Amino acid sequence: MRAWVVDGAFGLDRLTQVGRPDVEPGPGEVRLRVRAVSLNYRDVLMVRGLYDPRQALPLVPCSDASGVIDAVGEGVTGLTVGARVCPIFAQDWLSGDAERSMLRSTLGGPRDGTLRQSMVVPANAVVRVPDHLTDEEAATLPCAGVTAWRALVTMGGLKAGDTVLTQGTGGVSCFVTQIGAMFGARVIVTSSSDAKLERVRALGAAHGINYKTEPQWGKAATAWTGGRGVDHVIELGGAGTLDETLRAVRVGGTVTLLGILAGAKVELNLTRVFMNAVRVQGLMVGHRADFEALLRALDANHDVRPVVDKVFDFDDAPAAFAHLAAAGHVGKVVVRLP
Repeated sequence: MRAWVVDGAFGLDRLTQVGRPDVEPGPGEVRLRVRAVSLNYRDVLMVRGLYDPRQALPLVPCSDASGVIDAVGEGVTGLTVGARVCPIFAQDWLSGDAERSMLRSTLGGPRDGTLRQSMVVPANAVVRVPDHLTDEEAATLPCAGVTAWRALVTMGGLKAGDTVLTQGTGGVSCFVTQIGAMFGARVIVTSSSDAKLERVRALGAAHGINYKTEPQWGKAATAWTGGRGVDHVIELGGAGTLDETLRAVRVGGTVTLLGILAGAKVELNLTRVFMNAVRVQGLMVGHRADFEALLRALDANHDVRPVVDKVFDFDDAPAAFAHLAAAGHVGKVVVRLP
């Protein structure tokens, strides 16, 4: 089978396609023929050596995939050859609170990831894909979809009438918009592009703010809520956006920290956190039970389809990374396997 690896040194220019032998599944394992892989910004950082400079190489990058089981190991029940599945991101985190060891079982670093034609994983670390989703759509779910679900529903307690603000128009933000609309929440989206804001309005966004023309977008979001502020902010920017986020969130509201697109270190005025009783919550994707809950919701709402921005062929995987890094996308960037 063929696989893409980053080897020798970090960098997008170090991505190399190599041949590797197929591996037979052992007891309690299944083998997937990978059909589609979606990219996350984490994958770009990992390949560049910015996510974990101590990551051992060579590494097969990427954390998301959908595929078909083509071999089943001894003792596996409930899964058969031909089943369409997705592997979960943290292979050892099935439910409950995570332990450090579980967070070291993540695909695409430190464990080899999904950008390969075939992979063997524990049978309890995959979930079945709803029949109505394409392979490309299903491949977007393990990280971005589960992250949005866990932030809003599992930990956020989302309810109808809540106001949610999400930053940008990438995969997580598109899922936040769709899940929020599914629950009857009002979702505000920020972007530097009016054209992108129009696209997310079609997904169910109630309001869009162009942060280029409205640099004080936190104040603008609060004004749109009638001065109350936003119930829940999905913070994807990090250092460069947190100040405006704390202007947008209501007294007693929640900020969920998911990303560092605008930097990782910031001077923080803590008085704005404790004097407004703001809950600041870090989050790293979710467990298998979160994934299964998301899939049940999607199976009950067939009109909610993951947003795929562009699909690249397997041999063009480096171009997919470049497209994601250029930040011109709406939704997810996907690599299709033959």
